[in-house]
Amino acid sequence: MKSCFMKSWLLATAAVLLFAAAPIHSHEQSYQPLWFHLECSGSDCPLLRGAPQTAGMRSGFVRLKPGQSVGEHSTQEHEEALVVLQGQGKAVVEGREAMAISSRMLTYIPPRSRHNVTNTGTEMLEYVYVVAPIASGK
Repeated sequence: MKSCFMKSWLLATAAVLLFAAAPIHSHEQSYQPLWFHLECSGSDCPLLRGAPQTAGMRSGFVRLKPGQSVGEHSTQEHEEALVVLQGQGKAVVEGREAMAISSRMLTYIPPRSRHNVTNTGTEMLEYVYVVAPIASGK
């Protein structure tokens, strides 16, 4: 049952991501819908890879074993959202208290923020990340 829920959640999330990749301005490149099976190995599985596949949005699926972390990195000129599908962990975002994260939670990470995610639970921590460039203010 839990596996069925997670597959449904992943497919729904992927569908939202795919339709969100449509161009905003008519003079931009014409992007096409795409679909693919969510099969990958390892702890990080890129799903959307940015241009030319999308208008700049990237996404992926992460699996962390108990005690494992993704490693500190920066969002740079992007913002990021994490949708936790299963497990428990903590997200540490530069200059803020560590945040406990668990299934069915969304975590927002602002631009230019160093951050890390660690599995603090006893089962696999699985989440989808969505990264998008910040608006240029035009």
